[in-house]
Parts: sequence; structure tokens; C-alpha cells
Amino acid sequence: MNIPKLNDLQIILASKSPRRQQLLAGMDLKFDIMTKDVDESFPEDMPLVDVAEYLCKKKATAFEPKELPENFLLITADTIVIVEDKILNKPADRTEAIEMLMQLSGRWHQVVTGISLRCSKKTKVFHEISDVKFGTLNQAEIEWYVDKYSPYDKAGAYGIQEWIGYIAIEAVNGSFYNVMGLPTHRLYTELKTFLCE
Repeated sequence: MNIPKLNDLQIILASKSPRRQQLLAGMDLKFDIMTKDVDESFPEDMPLVDVAEYLCKKKATAFEPKELPENFLLITADTIVIVEDKILNKPADRTEAIEMLMQLSGRWHQVVTGISLRCSKKTKVFHEISDVKFGTLNQAEIEWYVDKYSPYDKAGAYGIQEWIGYIAIEAVNGSFYNVMGLPTHRLYTELKTFLCE
């Protein structure tokens, strides 16, 4: 990546998500992975659009400076799905996954990804929103997808890069990659600004 100051930093991605790892690698970034289990609760009165930023900040501050390399750049992220003023997190089981997809069927929803960039001297937090329209799915289609793809590690119980994305996503307003879990264009522009400030 053509950001000179980036070469002096050891990038740490604090995410177990294979999609985020794939997308960051697709940006030609070399990085290591470090993860911590973080309580993902948030204040009940918090505006839903702010939740992803709040959670990615929690993930960033979970690391003590002594746990990180000297010249580190820590990237944390959190993605949520919002439909009808309700957050759909990762489904706990098959029944919940099916219920989530039934709620998304035939409707628009928002995918919000919060990202934190943290180095030794500063932190920057931002979010990206994509609006996604699902076509109408029947019960059999939803059950087949859940049983075949087991989308239990995905907010909203779906992966846009999987079968359901090919056959059910009518429209995406905003970043496609944001729906996968990392708005790559926004991340690139924010990295340039962050490292030049």
C-alpha cells in the first residue's frame, strides 16, 4: 500500500472474522492478528447508529500498551445490522438465525461498521453505513441457507458474499465491502489522513 508511514508500523488486526482478515489482506496490508474477548453490551439509551463505534472503541481499549508492539497500529471493528429500529447481532442458534432472516426478507436494513485506528499517540474512530435491500425469501430458502452455511458468526445471520447474497440482495446503497465487515475504501482514506496528521 502506498502510504510511506505505514511501513514503519506493525499492523495488528484485533478480529477473529475471516472476512475482515481477507479484506485487509486484499488491501495488500501485512498484519498480525491479536484478539481479546470483550463484553459487547452497550447503554440501552444509546442511539443505534452509535453502537458500532462504541463497541470498536471497547475492543481497542481492551489492549494495554505493554501487550502491543512498540510501533503498533491497532485496527478494531464491529459490524451491526439495524432493521426497524432494532439491532440484529450474531444469532445464538438456528431458530434465531431463521427469525432474523425472516425479519430482513423483503425489507431495507442498515449495516453499520465502526472502526478504531489506534497507535501509541492517538486514536481515531469512525463508522460507515450501507443500506441493503433484501428480496422476499420463503421459509424453505431461509432454512436451506441457515443449514448449509451456518451463519452464526455474522451480524444479521447472513454473509453477502455467500449464496444468499447472490440470490436475495436486490440493492446496496453504499460500500459492498462494508456489508462484509470492513469498508475498505473508507479505511484506506482514513489511514492516509491518520498517518499524516
